[in-house]
Amino acid sequence: MGKAKKALRVVLDTNILISALIFTGVLSKIVKLWKDGSIVPVLTKEIFHEFRAVLNYPKFSLTKAEINAILEQEILPYFEVVDTDITVKGVCRDPKDDVFISCAVAAHADYIVTGDEDLLVLKEYGQIKIIFASEFLRKF
Repeated sequence: MGKAKKALRVVLDTNILISALIFTGVLSKIVKLWKDGSIVPVLTKEIFHEFRAVLNYPKFSLTKAEINAILEQEILPYFEVVDTDITVKGVCRDPKDDVFISCAVAAHADYIVTGDEDLLVLKEYGQIKIIFASEFLRKF
């Protein structure tokens, strides 16, 4: 018998997560990856709260019921919430992005998937690769 392939642990930045869930396009393929168990998306409570706040932006025109459905049907059943006992500071050009690196470290993530240049410029942090969503999707 062959070894079962281990699911990749992945931190998705807020913009990638929003695009994957709300818009129909290439990034929506990421949703399929977590639903079929190919990846284990991870986040912290802080990232979850940011995501929920962004869902409430008027430009998305989502009702409370639609937001709750996204959270209850698309996020909570599939995402692993990790506690960040290690806080990474001063790594990114934009200090607000350090939260994604802290999450990845705490979760022992394989990837941070982002479109944010402040993260992408790093290319990696320790063993964690920081890549564009398009590059990540090519791996599948």
